[in-house]
Amino acid sequence: MVENYRKPTLDKDLDKIATMEEATGLINRGFVTPGLAIVFIFLCAIIAAVFVTGQPGAVVIIAAAMIGAYMALNIGANDVANNVGPAVGSQAMTLGVALAIAAIFESAGALIAGGDVVSTISKGIIDPVAVSDPNVFISAMMAALVSAAMWIHLATWIGAPVSTTHSIVGGVMGAGIAAAGVDAVNWPTMASIAASWVISPFMGGLIAALFLAFIKTAIIYRDDKIAAARRWVPVLIAIMSGVFATYLALKGVKKIVAVPFEMALLIGLGVAVLSWLVARPVIARQSQGLENRNQSLRKLFALPLIFSAALLSFAHGANDVANAVGPLAAIVHTAELGEVAPKVVIPLWVMAVGAVGISLGLLLFGPKLIRMVGNQITKLNPMRAYCVALSAAITVIIASWLGLPVSSTHIAVGAVFGVGFFREWYTENSSRRAEYVARHRINASTDASAKPARSEDQRRRKLVRRSHFLQIIAAWVITVPAAALLSGILFVVLRAVLA
Repeated sequence: MVENYRKPTLDKDLDKIATMEEATGLINRGFVTPGLAIVFIFLCAIIAAVFVTGQPGAVVIIAAAMIGAYMALNIGANDVANNVGPAVGSQAMTLGVALAIAAIFESAGALIAGGDVVSTISKGIIDPVAVSDPNVFISAMMAALVSAAMWIHLATWIGAPVSTTHSIVGGVMGAGIAAAGVDAVNWPTMASIAASWVISPFMGGLIAALFLAFIKTAIIYRDDKIAAARRWVPVLIAIMSGVFATYLALKGVKKIVAVPFEMALLIGLGVAVLSWLVARPVIARQSQGLENRNQSLRKLFALPLIFSAALLSFAHGANDVANAVGPLAAIVHTAELGEVAPKVVIPLWVMAVGAVGISLGLLLFGPKLIRMVGNQITKLNPMRAYCVALSAAITVIIASWLGLPVSSTHIAVGAVFGVGFFREWYTENSSRRAEYVARHRINASTDASAKPARSEDQRRRKLVRRSHFLQIIAAWVITVPAAALLSGILFVVLRAVLA
């Protein structure tokens, strides 16, 4: 037998080299994502230089393009999690699939249906007369963009999903106050925005809870779950399809064609009926052979959740890209023409900066907030995630009809909270659930593998993590004042530097 000859010293050196390479790889991995983000920001500066070199205010426009790119990255990192987080948390799709779907549909929504005309003074917050001087206006918009982006960056770092709309609103307000005093602010508009802090999450949570109550009553706590699912799941899919058709008609394709509210409802009704006709045989086929338990029901909701994530991402890209590029487009217009206009057209290269930036921010930094929304607030399964997605679309439609300013972030996260808090209440107070559990416990009492009754500690366990709830609510409350304060300081600094 030939004895293997080893060189202990050489083996040790090779092990050390391998360990060092592994450690170096782990360290470098932490620098890859911010490095790619920095490369993107500089690429946007180069693209801006190509389009504006030789024009008035070229340097200002290039600097603004870099700031707009930074803002778009942060919107992608924070805001898009609300669209795909519930589907990922419910395991209807993997994180990788969610990132790919969201990136594709966010970009498509921004480039195909993104608003091409935006208000230069965001949502009428500041009186245009108060900042009619072009140099003052440019400084105000740059301060607003930087402050909003920095606040969203901080919120993403601490794991709090915040409203990008409220961030930019706070930034514009703070810069406007620094430029022209408190009288320049349209306070009734600000009051309506502040009201949305309560309206958005409450409406989202209430609607999500109502749908979850229906699903529990009509399907989950029935003796024959599969038969109940064959009856009601096609109806729920039809409702989702009709709601999303209405949602997209109102909010997602407004650049391509303006659809009146009544027409959007008719479109939604037609799509709902068609979806019901298609879903009935599909659900009947999918449910064949499934066991009579909740795990089987989850399979029937997986595909609708994937479609909802895609459609929510498309609509988000169509609407929220203006948060990143609206102020940038206003700066470009003002720098080129030397005047402040109430409305501006967003150039295609500016829209591309927003679309690509949002998608890249999602891919590089989005997983943290996706996990927060999908897993860490409360446990989601496909039925609960369905309620969250449907609530998000319905709430936006109701708000559009009533003319209420609402935040898509607050709606989606509020719906997640609503689902969790409803489960806490339902677990302790539902007589239907208690009767169902008691009946099936008796039937399973002869089974040696039957689960024992829950302990008192288990019964009192909270299904919504209170630490996350308080952290997110606190972040929502201080978003506008924090962005406003930071923007005011930055405006003063900018005016001192440029003076």
